[in-house]
Amino acid sequence: MELTGFITKPLSLLIKAVYFLISIITINYNDAKGLQRTLQSVRSQSYQHFEHIVIDGNSDDGSKNVIQDAGDYLAYAISEPDKGIYNAMNKGISVAKGQYLLFLNSGDSLAHEDVLAKVAPFLKSHKDIYYGTIQVERNGQLKQLEYPDDLTFQYFFHKGYLPHPATFIKKDLFDRTSMYNEDLKIAADWEFLVCAVCKFHATYENIQLPISNYDTHGISSNPNHRQLLLDEKQWILEKHFPLFLKDSKELQAQNELLQTKRFKLLKSIEANAIARKMTTIWLRMIATIFSTNKNK
Repeated sequence: MELTGFITKPLSLLIKAVYFLISIITINYNDAKGLQRTLQSVRSQSYQHFEHIVIDGNSDDGSKNVIQDAGDYLAYAISEPDKGIYNAMNKGISVAKGQYLLFLNSGDSLAHEDVLAKVAPFLKSHKDIYYGTIQVERNGQLKQLEYPDDLTFQYFFHKGYLPHPATFIKKDLFDRTSMYNEDLKIAADWEFLVCAVCKFHATYENIQLPISNYDTHGISSNPNHRQLLLDEKQWILEKHFPLFLKDSKELQAQNELLQTKRFKLLKSIEANAIARKMTTIWLRMIATIFSTNKNK
């Protein structure tokens, strides 16, 4: 079965929607069940001023049938070989008509039926990036992941990222910065965000709303790909932030020190004035003793 080109919404819906506030872009490859779950969560939204785009990588597991069954609910769908997930994401960006883009890939689902209705009012302040929280399943338990209000280089360097299923990105930000780097396998979304925020000063807001349920079976969630992720991040830093590399290594060393049991113990002592003074005296005595021994 061949599936290429456009699947359009009914003319009545197109007339009502001269433009879309939101484009939801779903990337799929051989995940028919996950795709069904994603499509259902999008279709059930109470807010309807959006378009849904599906980019499929020529799946052979029945995904094409799922797309065809969705029919007029999709603004655009295509199934053809691609060069990887970021090539597929760029295809979605290129055809999107919405002012803001949300990447909700196969298996991911919106948290509840009023997600878009609650997000839409925030988008009217026209910042470049809006982000909320995601819910993931770990060890049989659901956990909500939250993100900081302030996005800094230090945050991105250590562990920072924004989850694409909970991040609404202004489409023209890709024009002002760049599309996703298709030479990267796993970290192109990290490259885009760290450059957008730290290099191009993109505006952003943490709207602190639950946005999506995240499917942890993706490549970026696979621990076997951790080294690839670290290697690509290093390449990104060398390319875009070479002057920060030395500082970033010092930050890493400082962060590792902050995580030691000794530092955590000292931090707890700092909360008590008497304990703090006693500790200061002991540390000075120890420093004096070792300094004296070193000079002998």
